[in-house]
Amino acid sequence: MVDEFEEQGSEGLDIEHYLGIVRRRHLQFLIPLLAGWLLVWVASWVLPPRYKSGTLILVEQPSMPKDYVTPNVSDDLQERLQSITQQILSRTHLLHIIDQYNLYTLEHGDRSPEEKVDRMRNDIDVELVRDAHDRITAFNVYYTSNNPKIAQGVTTELTNLFINENLEVRQQQSEGTTKFLETQLDTARQSLEQQEEAIRQFKAQHVGEMPGQLASNLQILSGLQSQLQNEEDALNAARQQHVYLQTLSDQYKAIQGTVKTVDGTAVGLPAIDQQLEKLRAQLADLRARYTDRHPDVRKVKDQIADMEKLRAQFLASNSAKTPDSASSASAAAQTGDPTQASMLAQVQSQLRSNQVEITNRERSVADLKAKINDYQGRLNQEPIREQQLADLTRGYDQQKANYDDLLKKKNESAMATSMELLQQGERFRVLDPPSAPEKPEFPNRLKFCGIGLGVGLAFGVVVAGAFEMLDGRMYSEKEIRKTLPADVIAEIPVIATPSDLQTSRRKMWLGWATAAVVFATILAGSAISYLRG
Repeated sequence: MVDEFEEQGSEGLDIEHYLGIVRRRHLQFLIPLLAGWLLVWVASWVLPPRYKSGTLILVEQPSMPKDYVTPNVSDDLQERLQSITQQILSRTHLLHIIDQYNLYTLEHGDRSPEEKVDRMRNDIDVELVRDAHDRITAFNVYYTSNNPKIAQGVTTELTNLFINENLEVRQQQSEGTTKFLETQLDTARQSLEQQEEAIRQFKAQHVGEMPGQLASNLQILSGLQSQLQNEEDALNAARQQHVYLQTLSDQYKAIQGTVKTVDGTAVGLPAIDQQLEKLRAQLADLRARYTDRHPDVRKVKDQIADMEKLRAQFLASNSAKTPDSASSASAAAQTGDPTQASMLAQVQSQLRSNQVEITNRERSVADLKAKINDYQGRLNQEPIREQQLADLTRGYDQQKANYDDLLKKKNESAMATSMELLQQGERFRVLDPPSAPEKPEFPNRLKFCGIGLGVGLAFGVVVAGAFEMLDGRMYSEKEIRKTLPADVIAEIPVIATPSDLQTSRRKMWLGWATAAVVFATILAGSAISYLRG
């Protein structure tokens, strides 16, 4: 039989041969076709249905523009969705939903919690929706169950979990960012206070040596030098006054000594004239530098007036004496001139005052020199203090800039946290509520009808082919000619009896009826699957 088919294949397609097979084996083909289709069709109604409920969740952008409030939550939506999905698919959340809806229970015995959680994870599906720029704009959440109401209810629970978890995650991340910045800000504030304290102590330890005090130190030093010059000038004048008063005292003493003699000579007059010449020279020198209203000029003028008065008294005292009045001179020598004694006491008093003035002037000069040395030392230390202060200030400026930056970020983060707490940030909104499935997602009974038709066709072909291959009879002239060693000279025509014709018609009607029943059954089953599946 195989050789026969090979020969037919080599000669070409024999349509009459195959039509003959169809006429002979149509029942062997139609019955398996119907059986195979019925098997798959019944299986589609026997298998437990699986209803799939879904919802579309839209990702809404923050209502506040980013130019006004910058979000402090990660912008990677896909990563955040993965994190939220992992939290929702955690054992705790899923067991709560399983217990709420009494899912995955068996009539005999019960599954373990781990098995229930694994089954539910397999029944949940999250599908991302992207735009033309590959950005996530929405996502679908699906859940499959044997009960459409349960599928819708569980999808609603999952939707609420996604929305609530997103809000909670964003709020936690925002609050965590704000707390972190507050911690960093406190640390920066402490560092800044330490820098401020170090600068304050440095300035307190080096008062008067700071770079900002350079101008005032120079001004003070210039004033002290001027005061020192004035004090030294005053000291020199006091010393000259001391010399003058000492000379005047000596002259008065000399005058008293000459009064005791009787020869009438003016022993003290040259000394007085010499002192007058010195005072006049000193007055000329002072007038060259100062005006007549200057205290030193006025003082020298007073000294000249006193000296001239003394000279006049001396001359008057000497002119009153004569060689004949020896007894009166002797008496004056014994008792002394009270006017001259008073002037001598006055000069000695001025001499003591002048000595006190000299001592005070010397002490003032020493103090001024000490102050000048102190300020000169401050000026010498100014470059060193400037470098040290620059080092401290550099660290302070860095800490201040870091503190200002952290303060700005903390305020922005606090504002973003307030926006998240008011639910004005990025959030999920249900665009399509969870659907109530009317037809099961599995099995697709209409699809199963097509699968069953294919299975039936294959089964019918196999059965009909098997019957044809196992049948050893010959049904055509070609087959007979191929088996004979010689050519056929004559043919005996088919002689059909009425019973043979009746049997042939009965088989034909049976075949058509069977074909009609088979195709009607398939069409009816497909219609039922379409309408009720």
